[in-house]
Amino acid sequence: MKYHILHGAGLALRPALLAPLKNRAPDNLQFLELTPPDWVGLGGRVGKDLQQLTRHYPAVCLSQSLSLGGPSVLDKEVLRDLRSFIAEHSIHVFSEALAWSADDAPLFINLPIPSTKAAVAWTVSRIAQVQDALGLRIGIRNVAHRMAPPQVEMNEAQFITEVVQTSGCSLHLDLHALAANALHFRFDQHAFLRALPLRSIDYVRVGREYPLLGDVLARTHRRVARCVDDVKQLNLEAVTC
Repeated sequence: MKYHILHGAGLALRPALLAPLKNRAPDNLQFLELTPPDWVGLGGRVGKDLQQLTRHYPAVCLSQSLSLGGPSVLDKEVLRDLRSFIAEHSIHVFSEALAWSADDAPLFINLPIPSTKAAVAWTVSRIAQVQDALGLRIGIRNVAHRMAPPQVEMNEAQFITEVVQTSGCSLHLDLHALAANALHFRFDQHAFLRALPLRSIDYVRVGREYPLLGDVLARTHRRVARCVDDVKQLNLEAVTC
């Protein structure tokens, strides 16, 4: 399987950012993050502009459409579209939400996966299927949610660790989601971080959680990709350190 390591500062690219990015890209921009629903199937000038950028910058695919924790079979059509998108734009890194987002139809929400041993085994099996279908190692990404699943056997950090260590995938850490969950469920976000498989983190979504980013960089190798949502943030020392 193909697997690439990125490091430095990247930008979550939206269609509205195409024009300003074409006119003047930040000097420290090192990769682009693409969300498939924004781009898959787009042609014309927008499609050509995107292809020009992905020929110049490495690209990351940030997905949340596979429902890793869901009970239904994986959507083969979605997997085919993702594989074509990955090939078309030479995607270096693929990230999927660690969530349950579909049953017989899309739920349009990321629900937490119950933290049980059975759910670990189920999710690990799904990750293996996705990796085989896409032909590359993937990362799993923690998500913000508004409910605590019943009948848990471990906490969320322990569940993430079990899935990562058993599957061999990497961890793509969303600091905004972590901070939002800590606020809503009233847990210590720094203790949560310490409980994660920190050596498996190779991608971090920063948002505005700069103190948490410092904690991650202090506890892991510093050659980790950090992605932001705002072009102006690319010039901040906290992102580029």
